[in-house]
Amino acid sequence: MLAAAADIHECQRVLARAELNIVGECLKNQGTFYQYDHYPEGDVCDHDSHAQYYYHAHRGLAGEHGHFHTFMRAGGIPDGIHPASHPGSEAWPSGDDVVSHLVAVSMDRYGLPIGLFTTNRWVTGENWFAAGDVIRMLDAFVIDHAYPSWPVNRWLSAMLMLFKPVIEVLLLERDAVVHARREAHPQHDVLEDRELEVLSQSRITVAEQEAAVRAALA
Repeated sequence: MLAAAADIHECQRVLARAELNIVGECLKNQGTFYQYDHYPEGDVCDHDSHAQYYYHAHRGLAGEHGHFHTFMRAGGIPDGIHPASHPGSEAWPSGDDVVSHLVAVSMDRYGLPIGLFTTNRWVTGENWFAAGDVIRMLDAFVIDHAYPSWPVNRWLSAMLMLFKPVIEVLLLERDAVVHARREAHPQHDVLEDRELEVLSQSRITVAEQEAAVRAALA
């Protein structure tokens, strides 16, 4: 985690030297920025790790410019892990298209991270995996190539490592919210409930998390 913090600072440093930032790198050469569209176009995938991400905006959260959605695709999901049972009417991805959302990373208008959050299944069209299974996927999230930007890919990979304990808590809270909603509405397909979008969230700063890691090591 401490090494990941160093990676984050280094990526932000080299971009800042050229008056660039993490978000700007994802939007460069992409034309007009439209809400809900994915940036860069076609998403970013690592065909070795099967990690995937895209950046977009739509929530209007105070202080947020947009957010990254991170995923693990079928080939990177550990053996023995399977999606939850599918009692609803909506079609889920199958075969090589099976995908799990990991966490979303909120960014401010200066291209700096300000929060993490998890979402309901319908938001990203994913397969639904139990929190413990998603946690097992986190370490495999690595984007190890230079498209659309080597600093961005290295930065985002490091973010999921530095904040892994926070993400674990958010995933467990996510499942608790779904469970409670099912208990209250047993006939309702909670995973398709359009009134239930963000399931857990946390404000973050890299500096505070790095300080906590250093304190734990000490």
